[in-house]
Amino acid sequence: MDLKEKILNVIRGEHVAAMATVSEGEPAVRFMGLFGKDDLTLVGATMKSSRKVQHIREKPVVAISIWSGENISDPYVTIVSMAKVYEDLETKRGFWKPTLEPYFQTPENPEYVVLEFIPQRIEYYSGAVMEVWER
Repeated sequence: MDLKEKILNVIRGEHVAAMATVSEGEPAVRFMGLFGKDDLTLVGATMKSSRKVQHIREKPVVAISIWSGENISDPYVTIVSMAKVYEDLETKRGFWKPTLEPYFQTPENPEYVVLEFIPQRIEYYSGAVMEVWER
């Protein structure tokens, strides 16, 4: 199995991921739901007024970590990624899922924004072995 496929086995589909931003030299880590796509990008939804959106607008580089399983030895990835904030209705409708209703009610909610993460470097860890993918 090639490295891209190994990475996709970890990130493909919906996951809770740890995402870190930096603002004024201080790191901030939070968990958020992300959806991993076949092109290795990740997409998620959040509130426009959240600190993470403010941080991304200031410095659009983030770190993301996703673990694939239940056992400590299961593969995981760490990702250095460029981040984009989308507020346009077409993107918001395109990403919309019924599971977002409790948070945003409708895609037209001005507080609902879509975050896209474009990986620049992905480190894939399996046991004591690390492999690196770079854009």
